[in-house]
Amino acid sequence: VQLQASGGGLVQAGGSLRLSCAASGLTFSKYFMGWFRQAPGKEREFVSSISWSGGSTLYADSVKGRFTISRDNAKNTVYLQMNSLKPEDTAVYYCAADLSGIYYPRTNWDIDYWGKGTQVTVSS
Repeated sequence: VQLQASGGGLVQAGGSLRLSCAASGLTFSKYFMGWFRQAPGKEREFVSSISWSGGSTLYADSVKGRFTISRDNAKNTVYLQMNSLKPEDTAVYYCAADLSGIYYPRTNWDIDYWGKGTQVTVSS
């Protein structure tokens, strides 16, 4: 199984980025997909998740109204559209896949598969 995240980069505060995560080696439509992030010196935290069909989405309070998660099961890809970016959004963003679901709020997750991450840096 591979989860290949892309789309990260350097952007000014107020700008936008769109992350993509292409999955292979699994039956994509059977997996709940999510995005997590980890800033330097901090623990990995939940950002957003989307159900198997895309009908249900969840967001951390810190990104609600600014980020939008979506998926294309025909392309085995999940996206994270990030608008109105803030310096505190700076982190490595990781894609995640889980058969059982990725729910929030929750304090820990037992994720089936993780991607390698893509760096997002927001300058002030």
